[in-house]
Amino acid sequence: MGDIPSSKLLATEYSEGRSLQEIATKLGHSVHKITYWMRKYNLPRRNRSDAAYIQQNPDGDPFKIKDISSNHDMFLYGLGIGIYWGEGNKANKCAIRVGNTDPELLKVYKRFLLEICQLREEKIGYSIICFNDTDPQSAKDYWASQLNINPNKFGKITQIPPQGKGTYKKKSLYGVCSIDFGNIKLKKWMLSKLSSNILPG
Repeated sequence: MGDIPSSKLLATEYSEGRSLQEIATKLGHSVHKITYWMRKYNLPRRNRSDAAYIQQNPDGDPFKIKDISSNHDMFLYGLGIGIYWGEGNKANKCAIRVGNTDPELLKVYKRFLLEICQLREEKIGYSIICFNDTDPQSAKDYWASQLNINPNKFGKITQIPPQGKGTYKKKSLYGVCSIDFGNIKLKKWMLSKLSSNILPG
């Protein structure tokens, strides 16, 4: 059996996201012993939500909000939050999704995620909803070209019947494209900006 771990050691191991089982294995103790010392040292335990988040993000937060230090950053920050305010999904507690038929709007939102939120591009998801008389491959090729991504990023396209008569073809020829990223912490940050007049910081 290993030596009795200090409160500092346990706190450090636990704060780095390791489970009690992982700490026990590393330090050569049983889980029961580690639990006992955690209680003895009065070290707070993670709730299920926090534990699940760490398990899903073992390398830490997949984003890092950039320090807003230039006019360019401020402008892009304001545009990104404003786009999410007007076009984004607010109900889902994790999804940070914006859908639109305008590729220019989505390009700006993508830049906001990459430059201000500093997401890795491979973490961003994409989807398309279009009418059932639209060719799915044409829709994929169009949005892939506009957003500079591989068409395979879209997966299966959702197709729906045309909604009534009129000029929908001119407005939504290639459907609605959505840019999506799921992270509960980033979602909370986004919503906090909406409730604080969109100011950075």
